[in-house]
Amino acid sequence: MGIKLQLLDKENKIYLLDDDNFDFPSLDMMDDDLVALGGDFHPQRLINAYKNGLFPWFIDELGYIHWYSPQKRMVLKPDEFRLTKSLKRVIKNKGFKIKSNQNFEAVIKNCATIKRKDEDSSWIDDNFIKAYSYLYEIGYAYSIECYLDNELVGGLYGVMIDDIFCGESMFSKVSNASKVVFYHLCDQAKQNGIRLIDCQVYNEHLKSLGAYEITRDEYFRYLKGSL
Repeated sequence: MGIKLQLLDKENKIYLLDDDNFDFPSLDMMDDDLVALGGDFHPQRLINAYKNGLFPWFIDELGYIHWYSPQKRMVLKPDEFRLTKSLKRVIKNKGFKIKSNQNFEAVIKNCATIKRKDEDSSWIDDNFIKAYSYLYEIGYAYSIECYLDNELVGGLYGVMIDDIFCGESMFSKVSNASKVVFYHLCDQAKQNGIRLIDCQVYNEHLKSLGAYEITRDEYFRYLKGSL
């Protein structure tokens, strides 16, 4: 059976997801960055979303989840991380300790509550925390944590789809903690055969670490294993 989704906006091709199945629009059905509305956070729906190049960004005031597949996708190949001399010194001398998957819930909750420049509130609400914590429990979501003097001062989390790590969010409570965490993500990615880190949308901080934009078509070729 083919995908049957209600088209809400014919001009921009925005679809209403069917509550009875976990289908998502295919690449040839997409137009703008916002692709679909609705559905829920059933784990199979979330996994299908990432497998089809989409991710949920926020829930609107009517309770609809907004699903995105950016026309320009921010990505980074693990071996192209930009390791500066100053960051090398920080990694060696600052005293940060890195752990993986030891405190996922604390990481996502910090990502939800940390104050960010030019943001009044976070899109990571209790629905996101519950959904991604369950993905962690079943082995699809992962976290990397940065500790200083036994205190969690930085971290990131994301979803693993085959050999692509789909980064969701990161936080930092002290200078350079997020850079150190991202460095260790790339290092672990190289050790475990991860080809690409999906950073989703453009960010100056990630650009400074070596990330860059590719087209949506190119990202889908990575997803399908043809690049």
